[in-house]
Amino acid sequence: VQLQASGGGLVQPGGSLRLSCVASGRNLGSDGMAWFRQAPGKEREYVAASRFLGGRAYTSYYSNSVKGRFTVSRDAARNTMYLQMNSLRPEDTAVYYCAARSGNLISSRVGDSEQYESWGQGTQVTVSS
Repeated sequence: VQLQASGGGLVQPGGSLRLSCVASGRNLGSDGMAWFRQAPGKEREYVAASRFLGGRAYTSYYSNSVKGRFTVSRDAARNTMYLQMNSLRPEDTAVYYCAARSGNLISSRVGDSEQYESWGQGTQVTVSS
């Protein structure tokens, strides 16, 4: 499977961006997906994850640093995952990566990057005035 992330850019503090991650190669509707980010000089950090519940239902998980500001969603028909980012802060500046797992996520390990086999190329998000 190939993942293509897009939607990054330069935004002022307090602003919003929506990232997209389009999958190709197979349908990921029942698979687990997630967003990670990596700031310069720092390790990759878990941001949010989406776990399939059945039918068209998903449940979302968030790191404490983005909870209440970011929202992850899925469009199974478009084979796409989104990350709506509101109230952006300078510390949100990073390259954002989407990731996918063949099969559903283990809920206790949604933030473990080793759960995910496929990774997108990343999209830069810069929050600055």
